[in-house]
Amino acid sequence: MPLHLLPRVCPLCQHATIIGHGRRLRSAHDERRERIWVRRGRCGPCKRTFTVLPDWLAPCGHYSLHCRQQACERIAAGNSAEQAGPDCKDASRCPDASSVRRWAQRRVLSLWCWFTTAMDKRVQFSATPTIFVWDLAAVCRILPVEARSP
Repeated sequence: MPLHLLPRVCPLCQHATIIGHGRRLRSAHDERRERIWVRRGRCGPCKRTFTVLPDWLAPCGHYSLHCRQQACERIAAGNSAEQAGPDCKDASRCPDASSVRRWAQRRVLSLWCWFTTAMDKRVQFSATPTIFVWDLAAVCRILPVEARSP
């Protein structure tokens, strides 16, 4: 990220006081890279530093979102968590099966939250008749969720 694209407004004090504070090496494992350089910024009044991440890299994680998505897609295809490990540039840095399970659980939770929000808002959705609204209600009635045994 070029320095001129560094956000200047501090999220804490809301003043345009963030200045460049160098870069740091950050792990970002996937099939193309192992680590990347990320920009840092510092707010003078708050005395806080901020790391500016690209949109494809999750905060507090060692693997890119593409890597996590690849693992979740492999689980959805029927692979076990041990088999669903994503491709990494460095084969010794493949995620553990427990990490893959956690990513899949978070994805299911995210979809569940979206689904329950959509169902709470279904009165507003049905105000405008669309195929999507009809299909969503039909899916909820017709297709029960079934547990798959390993």
